[in-house]
Amino acid sequence: MTQNLLVYKNSVISWYRFGSGVQPVLCFHGYGEQADVFSFLEKYAGDKYCFYAIEMPFHGKTNWKEGLLFTIEDLQNIVKELLPENSDKIFLLGFSLGGRVALSLYQATPEKFNKIVLLAPDGLKVNFWYWLSTQTWVGSKIFYFTMMHPGWFFGFLKLLNKLKWVNPGVFKFVKYYIDDKPMRELLFNRWITLRRLKPDLKRIKKEIVAQMTMVRLVYGRHDRIILSVVGDEFRNGIEENCTLTVIDSGHQVLHEKHVQIILKSLVE
Repeated sequence: MTQNLLVYKNSVISWYRFGSGVQPVLCFHGYGEQADVFSFLEKYAGDKYCFYAIEMPFHGKTNWKEGLLFTIEDLQNIVKELLPENSDKIFLLGFSLGGRVALSLYQATPEKFNKIVLLAPDGLKVNFWYWLSTQTWVGSKIFYFTMMHPGWFFGFLKLLNKLKWVNPGVFKFVKYYIDDKPMRELLFNRWITLRRLKPDLKRIKKEIVAQMTMVRLVYGRHDRIILSVVGDEFRNGIEENCTLTVIDSGHQVLHEKHVQIILKSLVE
């Protein structure tokens, strides 16, 4: 596995390439992760696939200098620089946040992609709090104020948790990322910067049928952050193209102990 740096506009994009196979696979990591989280796949499938893993803005060693905005055009331009010229029929592999990134890229140029493998993916359901915080003027102001002065939000969140109006897993997840100032700053930068990556699921499903794209969804049975029922809803109308597998895991589906399931999703 080799790490590479791509100069893009005023920024430096960190990305990894590993495997020597002929089938290109674009990999997109989850929130707060680095692109090398996919590296274990080289040991098991490096002879068949060539993996390209990109680190998103404010993640890993990517140094994003284009302000708090990352567009689908930025992503397309970066991908074009990384892949061999005229690459076609590419596979997409996305985990959690990376699922939303992969779906957004597919939506832009569906004819280029032959398969989409999504592991506990974000993007198949509109998260109300994310929408409020990043897509509305009032919500973005409240979001910014909360990141600067989180005390009131902690009290509100604790009340919701006590009343059992918020998922315990979500409560722990939010508390972890809000309780520390540097973490809060990163959360704000990451959420706001990626706000334009918004998959249009109706359009995507039409393209999946039209392009005969294979979609593989993998969820963790014990995942309290992203539930498999969302994948069931997404499958409606595209059942012939889309399969869903639930495994004995929490949210961290992207792990070497689940490699056989991941590889099966890539192969079949």
